[in-house]
Amino acid sequence: MDEGWWRHGARGFTRYSWMACVLSLGSAAACGGGSSSSPGSGGSASGGASTDGDGDGDTLSPGGHSAEGSGGRDQNSDECTVFPADNPWNQAVADLPVHENSDNFIASIGLDDHVHPDFGTQWEGAPIGIPYVEVDASTPLTDIQYVAYGDESDPGPFPIPLDSPIEGGSDGDGDRHVIAWDREGCMLYELYSSYPSDDEWEAGSGAAYDLSINDEHPEGCTSADAAGLPIFPGLVRYDEVVLQGEIAHALRFTVQRSQRGYVHPARHYASSDTDPDLPPMGLRLRMKADYDCDGFSGEASVVCAALKTYGMIVADNGSNWYISGAPDPRWDDEALGDLKSIPGSAFEVVDTGEEIVTEAPDCVIE
Repeated sequence: MDEGWWRHGARGFTRYSWMACVLSLGSAAACGGGSSSSPGSGGSASGGASTDGDGDGDTLSPGGHSAEGSGGRDQNSDECTVFPADNPWNQAVADLPVHENSDNFIASIGLDDHVHPDFGTQWEGAPIGIPYVEVDASTPLTDIQYVAYGDESDPGPFPIPLDSPIEGGSDGDGDRHVIAWDREGCMLYELYSSYPSDDEWEAGSGAAYDLSINDEHPEGCTSADAAGLPIFPGLVRYDEVVLQGEIAHALRFTVQRSQRGYVHPARHYASSDTDPDLPPMGLRLRMKADYDCDGFSGEASVVCAALKTYGMIVADNGSNWYISGAPDPRWDDEALGDLKSIPGSAFEVVDTGEEIVTEAPDCVIE
């Protein structure tokens, strides 16, 4: 374990203790999931079946929390676009060349494993997905007390109400992301491992983004996500799928094992594994143009179209092929289930021209 990994990927350490539990007890359920203490848990053992969950490793803990404003809103509004059109999240990749190591990357994630829509209505009584709340200039600022990665986090205070929906619900033991979107102010605020008290949030890490520009977290720093990326721009949301009929951005997804490296727009890695065939954080995939989505539901067809045009970005360690979205009681879970028939072999890695960063610079928050 080298010093560089400890500085930039230490959040992956908890994954090893979790895997030891799994190997001894025989199931993730017995161990209570995989990333309840870290947004960047890395380097779990290969294999393992994907099960319902929130996609960030805690595979038996559903995401979301029922509250007004927690479901999928449309991506854009007259007041605010979620990053400019030339931001990597919003750029089409249908015409980019295939990466020379595509076959190995895909094989490491799982050729025969299948996509899982990690969003929907409810699972075992809790909404599934990563929720968010809309705020505005009148929303009071709340102090943030960081307990893990404060030196890599934006300090706050943030306009995140203490009753905001939490991923996994108020009693969830997973990643417990909290997201607030200020459309009018064109700002985004995200927290990881979030616990409200009487007058402040206690969180593992957090970041704020100016959505009117190509704002990025500093190089080498984690955010509320393992890759140092914002979460919200990559979520599948109900309004864009069902009401707009189009997703005009890349999607966020997770892999079980990643390498000690990242490609831009990611800013951070979360693994000690130097295997070059494992996907780095920020790796961009797309669905092959000739993959047949005919016969899919309308909802699944919209997701397929986005995957072919904009693709998806490796953003965290978790269950393989889990695509993130926001919970909404209006989702048709059966219709979304069509996505579960899509194998890993339907995807390829695109060459964005970015080199893999294997030695991250020291994180500096200004």
